[in-house]
Order: sequence, then structure tokens, then C-alpha cells
Amino acid sequence: MIDLHYWPTPNGKKVTILLEECGMPYRIVPCAIGQGDQFKDAFLEISPNNRMPAMVDHEPADGGAPIALFESGAIMMYLAEKADAFYPQELRARHEVNQWLIWQMANQGPKSGECGHFRRLGDSQGDQSYAIRRFTDEVNRLYGVMNNRLYDRRYLCGDEYTIADMISYPWTVGWENQGQDLAEFPYFERWFEELGARPGVQRGMAAGSELSVDYSKLPEEEIARLRALLYNQRARPAPEGGLL
Repeated sequence: MIDLHYWPTPNGKKVTILLEECGMPYRIVPCAIGQGDQFKDAFLEISPNNRMPAMVDHEPADGGAPIALFESGAIMMYLAEKADAFYPQELRARHEVNQWLIWQMANQGPKSGECGHFRRLGDSQGDQSYAIRRFTDEVNRLYGVMNNRLYDRRYLCGDEYTIADMISYPWTVGWENQGQDLAEFPYFERWFEELGARPGVQRGMAAGSELSVDYSKLPEEEIARLRALLYNQRARPAPEGGLL
């Protein structure tokens, strides 16, 4: 059984899409990031970067002790390898997928997240116009990368649907809130509509939907408390008595 420490955000939904597409049994362990669950000691044992998703496989293929992983890309490579699905075995095809996984983790996810952050923030913390323009334009560039990639291939890595597609899709569902116009990206839009119609994608996107919280409806003092908890984080001190 897979324990998935999860909250219904784009990063979490990448993994639930793969689990649903594989038909792999899993259990959602809620990690309420808006309430600070990601800073608890038990969670940090499996995700030292205090970010979800994180995963524990209680039945690894080698028959040994449970395997814990953090970072959605690493989790997806592990699960796809375990299921022997959506992750090619042939050398060239596998590295084609790997580079797009890394592209998503290094570019699409972080830049889309910053875009959403500053667009939601507006001018509540002073003039954010440069940051909004900077990240909205960068996200536009990344949609262009996908659009040009999909110009002459059905999926990001060719004719096969892979974890490269699954990892990229959830961050595109919020295109409107990212200030984008899909009419500008017709090849991407064709891919987007095809993936959105897949039952496994639909189930993965819906996983844990009952956990969602509309933060806009919280009292102002609660919103301020959560911002203080989540924004402008700095390094956590290491325990004393280590290897010095």
C-alpha cells in the first residue's frame, strides 16, 4: 500500500493522476499545508524540505523496509517504475521523459507558483506590478515551450502518454488565473483537452477535493496568521549534537 501525504494542489495532483492511471492502491494522508502540517516532526522525517507531496511505500519491490520519498518528480519516477507503466525502458525514450520531468520541476512548477502567488497578492503588500508582469510573462513563455513541443507530436515525448504529461498537466489547469489565453497556444490546447478527458486524469484531479479550503472566506486575522506561517520562511535550525 502507498501512503500519499497530500493536499489537493497541483504538486499533489501530479501523483494522484499517476496512481489513478496505474490503478495502484493508495491511501491519502492529509497534509494540511495551510495549517502547517508540513512543519511537524513526523512529516519532516519523510520530507525534510517541508513540502508535500511525500510518499511511503509499505510494500517495495525488494521486499525490504518501507521506502519514503519526497519531491513529486522522484515519487513519479519511483511509482511508474514500480508499475512498469508510463515510463519507457529504452535508453533514449527514458531520458526523453527524464528531461521533461526536470523541465517541469525546475521551470513550469516554480514559475507558475510564483505567478499565482503574486497575482493573488495584488498590491496588498505594496506595488507588485513588476513581479506580476515578470512571472506572468515567464509562464506565458513556458506555455509557448509546450505549444511548440506539441506542434508535431501528440504528447510531450512523442506518441506515448507518459509521466512527463501527467506531471505537467495540473499546473496548466489554472491558466486563466495565470493571466493566459489558450487561444494563443492551439497545439497545447489540443493536448490539454485530450488529457482533461482521460478518466484517470479526472479521478486524480478530483482526489481529496473534499479537503480544499476557500481561504478567501476566512477572517482577516486568520489569513494574516497563515501568511505569517507560510510566507518568507527561513532556515530551520539543525538539532544539536550532530557530526561536527
